[in-house]
Amino acid sequence: MSRVVTITLNPAIDLSIGVDVLSPGTVHRAERTTTRCGGKGHNVAEVLAAHGHAVTAAGFLGAANADRFVAAFAACGIVDGCTRIAGETRTNVKIGEADGRVTDLNTAGAGIDDEAWARLLADVDDLLSAAPAAVVVSGSLAPGVSPHAFAGLVLRITARGTPVWLDTSGAALAAGIAAGPTLVKPNEAELAEWDGHTPASRDELLAAARRMQAGGAADVVISRGDDALLWVTPAAVWQAEPPRVRVIDTVCAGDTLLAGLLHGRLSGWADARTLAFAAALAADAVTRVGVGRSDHAGFTALHTATRIHNLSDSTAVDAVRGGRA
Repeated sequence: MSRVVTITLNPAIDLSIGVDVLSPGTVHRAERTTTRCGGKGHNVAEVLAAHGHAVTAAGFLGAANADRFVAAFAACGIVDGCTRIAGETRTNVKIGEADGRVTDLNTAGAGIDDEAWARLLADVDDLLSAAPAAVVVSGSLAPGVSPHAFAGLVLRITARGTPVWLDTSGAALAAGIAAGPTLVKPNEAELAEWDGHTPASRDELLAAARRMQAGGAADVVISRGDDALLWVTPAAVWQAEPPRVRVIDTVCAGDTLLAGLLHGRLSGWADARTLAFAAALAADAVTRVGVGRSDHAGFTALHTATRIHNLSDSTAVDAVRGGRA
């Protein structure tokens, strides 16, 4: 399989708490509590490593509690390439309700100074010398990292001819798109913020995605929660409709989707097959705490039931199903 680097500038320890219904200002009894080492790039790394890729996780880690991440990386077969900074990696709280609604309480994270940023760039240069097949840059900016510096990081990678798969939001998304990534994965809200307009229809979503392509991104994947997700490539527009599932936790779904798409591309699959696999894997992710998995019968059922449409081909009507793509 392929060599991949993931970069997470603002990782977190994710504390997931399950309750029946969240009622602010009252006392709750948690129905479940799970703690895991998170961060969007680290989630992507876990999925890719599980599917046979040689993955190195880069970015920042607080030295005071880095051992938790080191153990998690080792358990998943991920190489630790992270740059250490003083203090602890932040903790984020995810409160999930029985109806699938999730409330996020995200802390800011440790501040990054010029010295730490210079060390990160040097570490990234070392990793790029091994010629990875792709670099995934995902998650929020750590305090102290400007959008301008972030754009410079993406340009540093693309200048070597290495594909960058980007998943971030706000000013970081705008800066990253201008640096020419291979693929970006905004959700509807992130796309609307970037575009300055809230799309009212699928056609308006696709028009915004085309503007994002004109701005520098080659492929645009729009995740839409319960609605069908869209993948806009230079050659086609694809739509995926995975089956409905009982939602337990949505935290890792987007990261699982991105990893599934990259796995398909690195494996040389056709886009329809790639999207069917990734959409089913993301659907599996929301049925559990953690990333999606493809090593069980439940995934096979999800994959087979996932419907793929080529929206750019008027003759293709529901022609491809995930299990046979």
